[in-house]
Amino acid sequence: MPSKTPFVSRLGQTYSGHKFSILVKVCQLFAAAHFAITYLYSWGPTTGPSMLPGWEIWDRGAFVSYLHRRGRDIKVGDIVRFKIPISDGNAIKRVMGMPGDYVLVHGPDSGRNEMIQVPKGHCWVLGDNASASRDSRLYGPVPLALVDGKVLYQTGSWPWQWQKIMKIKNPLEEE
Repeated sequence: MPSKTPFVSRLGQTYSGHKFSILVKVCQLFAAAHFAITYLYSWGPTTGPSMLPGWEIWDRGAFVSYLHRRGRDIKVGDIVRFKIPISDGNAIKRVMGMPGDYVLVHGPDSGRNEMIQVPKGHCWVLGDNASASRDSRLYGPVPLALVDGKVLYQTGSWPWQWQKIMKIKNPLEEE
């Protein structure tokens, strides 16, 4: 009859072939995925006409980098996702002004020339389709603390059109 090994002497052993090794690997995978989704990148569906014509509105998604959270390395012309200051939910809009910049309050097509200086710690966002967009013209400058991240890619809907990935380019940057 083989002798039973005491529990303490088995603590240092490796369990590479043990049935719990799969469970440990699955837990590590979920932990890594959770870290990536929470702190690095996310993907989510988009709807609405506010970013036409540059964005198709149906069956599309946005790949967002959380590395640009709270306005970090955001420039005028970038597209950002942020929490809407006056209601629940998120929005995706183009940054038109950063702290200290002067922007037209009602947009260039309004015929009104009222300007405002974007306050410290805020940004001014507008939809590309101004007539169908609720943006800083409605709720004022957006606190940079509400910026979730920068939109890097527009994608097709998951999983059927995932291969349609388009990099988002800032129109103010040279290639």
